[in-house]
Amino acid sequence: MQSSNQSITQDLVLVGGGHSHAIALKLFGMAPLPGVRLTLITDVYHTPYSGMLPGYVAGVYDFDQCHIDLRPLAQFAQTRLIADRAIALDLENNRVICAHHPPIAFDLLSLDIGSTPNVTEVPGAKEHAIPVKPISHFLNSWDQLVADLERSPHTAISLGIVGGGTGGVELALNIHARLKRLYQSVDAPDTAVKVHLFHRGQDLLEGSSAWVRRQMRSQLVQRGIQVHLSEEVTEVHADRVACRSGLVVKCDRLFWVTQATAAAWIGESGLATDLQGFIQVNDYLQSTSHPQVFATGDIATMVCHPRPKAGVFAVRQGKPLFENLRHALLKQPLQKFVPQRRWLSLIGMGDCTAIATRGQFGLGPHPLIWQWKDHIDRRFMERFTQLQPMGAPKISFSAVARGHQESHADAQIPQMHCAGCGSKVGSVVLERTLQRIQQDYPQTQPDDIVVGLDAPDDAAVIRVPVDQLLVQTVDYFSALVDDPFVFGQIATNHCLSDLFAMGATPQSALAIATLPYATTAKTEETLYQLLLGATKVLQQAQAVLIGGHTTEGDRLAFGLSCNGLIQPDCLLTKGGMQPGQVLILTKALGTGTLFAADMQFKARGRWIESAIDSMLLSNQSAAQCFQQYRATACTDITGFGLLGHLVEMIRASHVAVELEWAAIPILAGAHETLRQGIVSSLHAQNAIASPELANLTEIQNFPLYPILFDPQTSGGLLASVPADEAIACLAALKDKGYSHSRIIGRVLSTSDSHPPIRIKV
Repeated sequence: MQSSNQSITQDLVLVGGGHSHAIALKLFGMAPLPGVRLTLITDVYHTPYSGMLPGYVAGVYDFDQCHIDLRPLAQFAQTRLIADRAIALDLENNRVICAHHPPIAFDLLSLDIGSTPNVTEVPGAKEHAIPVKPISHFLNSWDQLVADLERSPHTAISLGIVGGGTGGVELALNIHARLKRLYQSVDAPDTAVKVHLFHRGQDLLEGSSAWVRRQMRSQLVQRGIQVHLSEEVTEVHADRVACRSGLVVKCDRLFWVTQATAAAWIGESGLATDLQGFIQVNDYLQSTSHPQVFATGDIATMVCHPRPKAGVFAVRQGKPLFENLRHALLKQPLQKFVPQRRWLSLIGMGDCTAIATRGQFGLGPHPLIWQWKDHIDRRFMERFTQLQPMGAPKISFSAVARGHQESHADAQIPQMHCAGCGSKVGSVVLERTLQRIQQDYPQTQPDDIVVGLDAPDDAAVIRVPVDQLLVQTVDYFSALVDDPFVFGQIATNHCLSDLFAMGATPQSALAIATLPYATTAKTEETLYQLLLGATKVLQQAQAVLIGGHTTEGDRLAFGLSCNGLIQPDCLLTKGGMQPGQVLILTKALGTGTLFAADMQFKARGRWIESAIDSMLLSNQSAAQCFQQYRATACTDITGFGLLGHLVEMIRASHVAVELEWAAIPILAGAHETLRQGIVSSLHAQNAIASPELANLTEIQNFPLYPILFDPQTSGGLLASVPADEAIACLAALKDKGYSHSRIIGRVLSTSDSHPPIRIKV
């Protein structure tokens, strides 16, 4: 995350989290370029390492051992992570078009998005076959298959694999090895699993040495894998495969490992491509048609040095890509990269043996070769798990600034930034940003907004109906995610929650934003993304943005002053809890510890992904549920943590509470980070509330005890509901998407002689 006072002058955007980009990110983290903002666009947080995937299929490795976690890697490289899927390129305006995100602007772009097997030409293949790429989708299908067989281990199964190249043969061997062990573990006969390999060529592994072809064919035959050569699959059904020769084979699952193709949008973008749609790149890994675009891995074809689509080449391209991206940003000459003509291949057999081959020579299969391969693969993965903060950048800012040409509005970038009103964002940026937002997310100004964004007055003016109360709240904090569009949504959900907790309907909001120092164009882009995220959430809540204030600073921060309206007799406060009621919490806890771990590169990407999903969930529908089921008190769980906010309710209501320890919902990963002793910087202050616990000595040594004081961002609502309404209320909440909703306790009569909160364990 950009947090220095250096102005952002250039945007380098990486699309895809493949091997080359993972290596480049690690190198950028070790040698950052001041003034350059890195952005990674990826639709998966964990990128699989191809060298270890067969071992995962065989059950030798677990998920984390063979996946590069892009979240901590992006944190290490000070890179914005945009969790989305690229669907197009606007190369005229240098923008990446995403499926669920505003366009991302770039000065330099690199693509490493892999390829996809072509299943569209064979009838039924798209519906019934499982492509091995994208690998994440294949692994989901494979994990589900293994789980199904583990539940019913005596069920016979017949599997098919289409494609007799290295990938198909290796997959067949590792699938067979895994399932054979599974069946043997329950004393089922080996014949319960059948694996069929279909290949339209006359021999397997075409292009490999004769030794490799003989050895792999021998391994397949020894294991009883049925090899069907010169058999072209022409039709796929849910339970069988038909070939051109008339051969029909029963297959409960079919995996597609044939020649891959490029995503259609690559060719549609205007980039020069080969006949298969892959981006043509020169010896600098640079597009032959668009010099601002680089490409590596399976999606790229080196015009002068074509090589097979294999992970070994993507790995070798990582460092040259980093060097040439760096040189391009600094306006320095690029360096040629020539891939090797011969390369070492280590192929796992699924039984902790492997073969080694280079050119016409080969060895194995043998356990020692497997140990060698395992050692190489584990050392490669350590590069992305052993992440430590690096020292200060070694490249001067002036070197970047000198090499960058901006428009006249950006020509002079002050290295000393003003304070006071001199730090405000310029009026031109504000005007252009608001015009873009109104164009993309048009909002109609309601009648009760007398003066809003459509007028250049000094303040907004709103009309309050005489029979309603005006509810106001304000909140503001630094970004905890790098994506300004997502952060705008999270912050707006967080700010609106105070209104929802009191039963109010949002009406309008004033925004306050601090934007990282940058050129005018970069500032406008960040502000646009940020306010577009906020506007999206406000519109969903049927509220409007009516004004605000912007300034520049070291890092991105955002907040809102929100207004809402409510009928006096519908107002919910913290002081309405009554003995006999139950307490319902709508969201799981843990954002504080998870994002503290994220800052230390110790949070897994999927944990942060789950936390972000929770923070993007508005509390509006939950508040409506509580109103429907006669809640009498409510609050939102935010900075003071569960216990801090509960104490406020107890004191205001003059009651006591018993909580069910096992019922408190906790976000995925928070258990692990708390066991490591990772807590938020606000945790110590929140823990001052611990004397309010009647059985403190009983629970304070529990590993998850700190979750009670964990500060939440865009946390859930906590409400007291009549006991006879609780089950129906909980069902309604879950039906509206609050899957972590739980009844976590009950309200008791007050007792002056004891602390008011007891936790039942």
